[in-house]
Amino acid sequence: MTTSGPAVAAPDLVGGRGELSQAVVDALRSGRVPARATGSVAGSVPGADPWGEDLQLALYLLYELHYRGFAGVPDEREWDPDLLRLRRDLESVVLDALRSALHDAPQTVDAAFAPLLVEPVDLTGSVSHYLERQGELWQLREYAALRSLYHLKEADPHLWVVPRLSGRAKAAMAAIEYDEFGAGRADRIHATLFAGLMTDLGLDATYGTYLDRAPAPLLATVNLMSLFGLHRALRGALVGHFACLEVTSSPGSRRLANAMRRCGAGPAAERFYTEHVEADAVHEQVVRREVIGGLLAGEPGLEADIAFGCTATLLLEDRLGRHVRASWDRGASALRSPLTGHPYSTSPETPP
Repeated sequence: MTTSGPAVAAPDLVGGRGELSQAVVDALRSGRVPARATGSVAGSVPGADPWGEDLQLALYLLYELHYRGFAGVPDEREWDPDLLRLRRDLESVVLDALRSALHDAPQTVDAAFAPLLVEPVDLTGSVSHYLERQGELWQLREYAALRSLYHLKEADPHLWVVPRLSGRAKAAMAAIEYDEFGAGRADRIHATLFAGLMTDLGLDATYGTYLDRAPAPLLATVNLMSLFGLHRALRGALVGHFACLEVTSSPGSRRLANAMRRCGAGPAAERFYTEHVEADAVHEQVVRREVIGGLLAGEPGLEADIAFGCTATLLLEDRLGRHVRASWDRGASALRSPLTGHPYSTSPETPP
């Protein structure tokens, strides 16, 4: 079956979730600078909850200007100096929170990646284990809607690191990315495969459709890779982030493929994850030996940054996993509003 890729049109803007995100929305809609850019909005940034809905949505909206932008928003706003200043302030809050939370985290690559090479004992936050063993179809649909904000742009932010690498690291990273983008075949681009998964699950595969439903823990995981990707100074952290995803992808994808098969989700839904089982097992070895190894051979001072990228990824993925499991355990949707077909939904499928 040939699946159509994600729609190329820019998504619509969503409503704000607080003062910061509403200021960004208003600025993008009006074409003006963020309201009170040097006043109450800017002043509220340092005290904002780094993991809250408001800050994470504001940051996501600003990052999205570097991807597809938004309908009705001129492309030139990508480099609007007032928006960039606000983005810098928001990033500082997030980076400070990450570094504070990870102050005693491993500083070496071996120590940071060691926990990923063994099966965890505590599975209370593991979504893939839950879905494989007892997940229901409505939960698979929710999980796909959540992850669509990442998978429909999969590999894009990691590509930003290629011009910042050299030698072995550049060659290996480019080779992995070539696979991620379909190895020359448009129908095998991983974002296209995920669009097919969404279609099999009865979801809308249009890029950005589920942004308004995405909770802060999900936005934070997507924002992290944009944060690392857009800053050359954080190239080591981006490599650590990418390596962490590749190391954990193959076993997680095997469990999710089993879940899709068990629930009868459809061939395209199953195919997306089976594709990742084999491909990412190979990528894991390449990224650890050639990307990380090559980068450290040329820039050994980046080791702590690579470790930071890995541990920050694990921290935010754990936060997301626990949010999803806690929601499902109490019979609630992990989204900000449930999809049609949620067993506890009493309203039609509309954004909150």
